[in-house]
Parts: sequence; structure tokens; C-alpha cells
Amino acid sequence: MKKDILVASVLAVLLLSGCAVVRPGEVGVKQRLGNLSDEVTLQGPVLYNVFTSKIIITSVQTNDLLLSLSLPSKEGLSVESDISILYRLEQNKVPNIIRTYGTNFETIISNVFRSASADVCAQYFAKDMHSGMRANIEKAILDKMGSLLSPQGIIIESVLMKSIKLPAGLAKSIEFKLQAEQDAMRMEFVLQQEKLEADRVIIKAKGERDAQKILAEGLTPEIIKLKSIEAFNELAKSANSKTIITDGKAPFLID
Repeated sequence: MKKDILVASVLAVLLLSGCAVVRPGEVGVKQRLGNLSDEVTLQGPVLYNVFTSKIIITSVQTNDLLLSLSLPSKEGLSVESDISILYRLEQNKVPNIIRTYGTNFETIISNVFRSASADVCAQYFAKDMHSGMRANIEKAILDKMGSLLSPQGIIIESVLMKSIKLPAGLAKSIEFKLQAEQDAMRMEFVLQQEKLEADRVIIKAKGERDAQKILAEGLTPEIIKLKSIEAFNELAKSANSKTIITDGKAPFLID
């Protein structure tokens, strides 16, 4: 009899109890009769009464929220962009986040981003979003979102603007400008090369002129007479018949 009672009691406990498993990168918060506990359960099994309680499991890993938005620019144009928002939840503040925003807090993040991006992007020209200024825009949006969400326990790690699509007319104008800049750089390079070549020719001409000047200055009458004697000696060694016309100073050879 006692054994039957014990078995019945165990079965009753099992029927009235549920078990939730909190995995790595998650936290569990127990809600009993509508009241949310402030205690956060880390990974592992959690037992609860299925009739009076439930376990709300929430990820505290870094998550990626993807948005496709039309961003306003300073000149009033609309720039299409794919946005990636990396965020995570502070595990100790998860109960407060659920109380404040519920479990669909990504909607809150999206709305905060729309407001922050509208304020920040309106201070920049459309072309800035497609240039090196993009990093400044991303940081400004990140700071503005962080000031609103971080105190609540939602940490914004990065705001990444991807696939920027400028209005067709502006994109073509920027392309023409970049092409003109490249052409100007190419022409500047050509002019530099031509200047270097001109400098090389001038230096070579000066060198030849200086060499001739030095040679002319070194041809004294004594050196010319010595060179003439050396020429006569070389002619005397030749077995070929030659006619030499000379004034006694310089030989003129006729074959």
C-alpha cells in the first residue's frame, strides 16, 4: 500500500513538473503566476510547475539584426542601404529587458536605429556614405544608439552599412569625377616623366660639352707634336704602301 502511494506521489510530481534546458549562450528567467523572477538561470536543466510557471529562455550571444532602409542625406536625397546591427544582452539585466520591452526587443532596436540614423545621416551628403566618411557615420549612429539602449542592458557592438546604393544621377556624377581625377593623375605622371627625360638630355649635353672643353684645353702644341711622332712611328711599321702628305707637324694619310 505504501509503495503504491509513493509511486502515485512521484507520478503526480512528474505530471505537475516540467523541465527546460538552458543551453550555452542562453539564460533562463522563471515566470510564476505572471510574476517575473529577478534570478537568472545559466546553462543547465531547470524544473518548474507547468501549471503555475514557465521558463523564458533568451540568448545573450552576439546577434545580427539585418535591415534594409532608405537613409536621408543632407541634400535631401534617399540612399538605399543594407544595415547590419550587432548586439547582445547583458545577462544580469535580462529580467528587466523582458519587463520593459518583452521578448520582441529587436523591434525596439530597429526603431531606435531608424531614429538615430535619420539624425546622423541628415548631417552628411549622400556621397559621404559611399566614401571614407562611412566609418564616421557608423560610429555616430552607434554612439547615439548606445546612449539610449546600453543603460537598459542592450549593448550595440557594431553598426555596419553595407551595399550602399546612391541615386542613379549622383552615382554617375561621382563616377565621372573619379574618372577625371584618374585622368589628371595620369597626365601629371606623364608630365613628370617628360620633365625627367628633358633633364636627362640636358645633363648629357652638358657632360659632352664639358668633356669637349676639357679635351680642347688639353691639346697643347707639345701634345699635338708628340701625337704626330707617334702616328709616324705607327705608319712606319705598316708593310702597305702609302702616300703621306705632311708639313712636318701632322701627317695626312692617303691610301
